Amino acid sequence: MGLIIWLIIGGIIGWLASLVMKTDGQQGIILNVVVGIIGSWIGGQFIAPMIGGAGFMGYVSAFIGAVILLAIVNLFRRGRVR
Repeated sequence: MGLIIWLIIGGIIGWLASLVMKTDGQQGIILNVVVGIIGSWIGGQFIAPMIGGAGFMGYVSAFIGAVILLAIVNLFRRGRVR
């Protein structure tokens, strides 16, 4: 059950990050989940120690990590962040 919730939350975080970065039209639900999960890892490793990743701030750090991941992908894909 934990894996299913992890995938759902990853998908929501990836979808919200793609809305912020304006890449939602280019991605499907699978890529949103992947971006959310990898972004959560990035946020957990690098951002959570700075802002305190317990509770709600863990979701915030996951969202920031997903936005950073999309910015990096856009930088390599288009040559600019957008």
